[in-house]
Amino acid sequence: MKHLHCLVFMVLLMRSACAQTGNDAELISALEIAARQELLEKWYPLAVDQEDGGYYSEISFDFRPGENQQKMIVTQARHIWTNAMAAMEYPGDTSYLSNARHGFLFLRDHMWDAENGGFIQLVSKKGAPISGESTGKTAYGNAFAIYGLATYYAASKDSEALELAKKTFSWLEEHSHDPVHKGYFQSLEKDGTPVIRTADFPSTSDTGYKDQNSAIHLLEALTSLYEVWRDPMVAERLHEMLLLIRDKITAPEGYLQLFFQPDWTPVSFKNTDPDTIRKHYYLDHVSFGHDVETAYLMLEASHILGGQEDAKTMEVGKKMVDHALVNGWDEHNGGFYDGGYYFEGDNKLTIVNDDKNWWSQAEGLNCLLLMSGYFPEDAMAYRKRFDTLWQYTKAHLMDPQNGGWYEWGSDGRPETVKGNKGHIWKASYHDYRALLNCRKMLEKG
Repeated sequence: MKHLHCLVFMVLLMRSACAQTGNDAELISALEIAARQELLEKWYPLAVDQEDGGYYSEISFDFRPGENQQKMIVTQARHIWTNAMAAMEYPGDTSYLSNARHGFLFLRDHMWDAENGGFIQLVSKKGAPISGESTGKTAYGNAFAIYGLATYYAASKDSEALELAKKTFSWLEEHSHDPVHKGYFQSLEKDGTPVIRTADFPSTSDTGYKDQNSAIHLLEALTSLYEVWRDPMVAERLHEMLLLIRDKITAPEGYLQLFFQPDWTPVSFKNTDPDTIRKHYYLDHVSFGHDVETAYLMLEASHILGGQEDAKTMEVGKKMVDHALVNGWDEHNGGFYDGGYYFEGDNKLTIVNDDKNWWSQAEGLNCLLLMSGYFPEDAMAYRKRFDTLWQYTKAHLMDPQNGGWYEWGSDGRPETVKGNKGHIWKASYHDYRALLNCRKMLEKG
């Protein structure tokens, strides 16, 4: 009888696997359509600024260039990355490589500071520096420049792009890297000097703090740079950032702390009153989207460093995803909420922002499917959440009429359907990476 039960179980398991394989074939096709026809072909070549170089920043809900066309290094570099990845994915279509080179030339000619080095954070549509704080620099912005340039080099083998990526890394090494407490200073003066935070700064300002967001994207950038340039110092910094994020920035419960003093003491308002906590939400909360994104970025870095993900990184990455699922997941509609908070004396996390932005759901799709492959014992649970999130994304983030993704989930923010598809903080990077990675994972089985 025991053997019969085992046989029945095996048959049911095989039937389930066959059904899943059939469903995955349909899903692979749907992901490809969503990535190419409904995303890439909507954004490009429309977003390519043929008049002044680079890419348009503001794109309307129905994919028309808007009026506000200042250009930020982060968005410009993300467009380069997307087009470079598409060029490698569709080598028969030369337009993507051409688009990527178009963006590279704008970075090289208009956003690199020839006098002081480093990439300027914000320029005009024509590429002229804008007076005021925007003439400063950030580690975050320069990290994305490295990310875009390294990926463009991988697609094009344009040695000039790799040299500019190396130059950017050296500039960060000289000006932004902290040899005492490790990591990088985020806020930099025009000449690269780290901004020293004083008591005169508004309490709500992040200027002068170190932060998780620049740290995780430096990790991402160094991973891509190391893939194309096996330099020992890049490997050293990549390993340094992995350990810093995994062992210091990530709290024991499994979420990222957001902002820090130079010695990596967390900035926290937990011991203050609720109004003060709400006022400083940007500086101190649990960001579920960043947590699932970072789990993926840590595993990616661990893989490129050693060829096999290390056990500690696997453990922490899983804890981060599980924490986000337990505390930040909408059990009714699906999707990750924007943020929560552990109030003093309360062991249970409270959701303080139930909006669902597009990038968190994109990173969630990527990471949930990744986890289902890494952890066989929990594969079905992760896959179930992935399937739910995919249905949510199709219903509430992907525009069936105009293409592209809304900025917010339409279940909570119905006005998002008429909101801009693009601005200086929103391009096609998170969504394209998720769709591409998920399709490739499913194709590999």
